[in-house]
Amino acid sequence: MSCVIADSRPESLSQIAAQHEDWIIRQAITLLEHRIFKDGPTLSSPAAVRDYLRLKLVAEPNEIFAAVFLDSQHRVLAYDPLFKGTVNQTSVYPRVVVQRALELNASALILAHQHPSGDVHPSRADEALTQTLKAALALVDVRVLDHFVVGKGDPYSFAEAGLL
Repeated sequence: MSCVIADSRPESLSQIAAQHEDWIIRQAITLLEHRIFKDGPTLSSPAAVRDYLRLKLVAEPNEIFAAVFLDSQHRVLAYDPLFKGTVNQTSVYPRVVVQRALELNASALILAHQHPSGDVHPSRADEALTQTLKAALALVDVRVLDHFVVGKGDPYSFAEAGLL
């Protein structure tokens, strides 16, 4: 006599739907990476960068600080999520950002982080950090082209707001 015990914890329909949506999002990110980042393309529009960063960061439950490292022709060398924090903050170390830029021989970079709260407006701490990173990277001839804050709606651009 054999006995089969069924799992008494059926997944809810909403859990299954969420897993399917997560799979779709991962596929969209992969497709977008192939389209934007194949063969080190030149980043020609802020809209392309904004869309890419939004897809990468908006669904994160905790704050992520990332950078897109670029060569002298603004071709992508790497996208790196450098720091992970909590729901409302993350610690960012300029030394680590500078080290990674030097490792990649980057000439420029675009900074990005997301606010899990959804508010895309930068805090005073975000503004101060951007200026600190800009100064540290300038010492090794790496330009900060922009810093995006991702949340609900269109990501906030420091460059477009005149903060860089």
